[in-house]
Amino acid sequence: MLKAYKTEINPINKQKIIIHKTIGVCRYVYNFYLAHNKEIYEKEKKFVSGMDFSKWLNNEFIPRNQEYSWIKEVSSKSVKQSIMNADRAFKRFFKHESEFPRFKKKNKSDVKMYFVKTDAKVIIPCERHRIKIPTLGWVRLKEKGYIPTNKIIKSGMVSYKAGRYYVSVLIEENDINQTTLDKEGIGIDLGLKDFAICSNGLIKKNINKTQQLIKLEKQLKREQRKLSRKYESLKQRNKKLKGEAARQNIFKQKLKVQKLHQRIENIRTDYINKIVNEIVKIKPSYITIEDLNIKGMMKNRHLSKAVASQKFYEFRTKLEVKCKELGIELRIVDRWYSSSKICHQCGSIKKDLKLSDRVYICDKCGYTRDRDYNASLNLRDAKTYKIA
Repeated sequence: MLKAYKTEINPINKQKIIIHKTIGVCRYVYNFYLAHNKEIYEKEKKFVSGMDFSKWLNNEFIPRNQEYSWIKEVSSKSVKQSIMNADRAFKRFFKHESEFPRFKKKNKSDVKMYFVKTDAKVIIPCERHRIKIPTLGWVRLKEKGYIPTNKIIKSGMVSYKAGRYYVSVLIEENDINQTTLDKEGIGIDLGLKDFAICSNGLIKKNINKTQQLIKLEKQLKREQRKLSRKYESLKQRNKKLKGEAARQNIFKQKLKVQKLHQRIENIRTDYINKIVNEIVKIKPSYITIEDLNIKGMMKNRHLSKAVASQKFYEFRTKLEVKCKELGIELRIVDRWYSSSKICHQCGSIKKDLKLSDRVYICDKCGYTRDRDYNASLNLRDAKTYKIA
């Protein structure tokens, strides 16, 4: 079984230069592969695979164009991985699973420095407070003891975001023994008023309505307005020296905005992790959730921001991983299943139920319950579902 660990690192200045240089080369090669493939397709109507492009780049293009020899100054494994990432993006596009691959922009796209265990006999060393990364050497970990020291590290990535550096490693672990589970299952109804309402009575509130996040959102708006004013003032400057100073101030202000974005994201992610762990610790025999149409919900301009901040998809993926680890069956109910409109007591469907109706009152039997709690009970007892 492979398990991923991600933690923050504290590289020295020399290591930071290598990280940024490698990320820059990987971004350039990724974009070069996209542009090369588009050019070949327009001329010859064929697709160049990642392996063929890598051979052509190393054996033909760079020897003929020595001005591009700086591509070989960084880790070859990282460059090869960026090419294969672009290759997978093209294949997903051809299978109609995603849009056409986009070019990665500097300081805006998520590009990582990849490293791998090159020799089967050589193990990537990891101690309690540091890890040895190829081409970087020993790098200090900020969170000591998080990455297991007695496990085999298969591969990893170094990333940079909002002024911080992170390492994520893939570790080979033994299969986790399945725990004894309760006979009863749980139905979970996700929403905007409250994040999750469980059929066992557990209610998890919407963290985006707390004072902490409301204050951070207001602070983010102020910093974004400052950044916008700095861009506008830069356009009006004519003198070169004043323009260079303004660009440095823009970079500092942009970093402030990025750090606020990262802090808000970390709070939301931490909240989701705690909810998943709390639900899984109950050890139900199965968990039932609804297959939400997030893409369709995002089209509503009044609700799109609230839906995006809830991070429903991240909750589902993390719940899937935890359920697989502990042997819990995760049931996914079809998105057209009207869990909110069905009366849990008599089974009748209330077709005229509005979104503003927060209490479900059955017209036939008089059953009265909270709308979301009634939906969670219907999800728990759903007969048609697919197993994730």
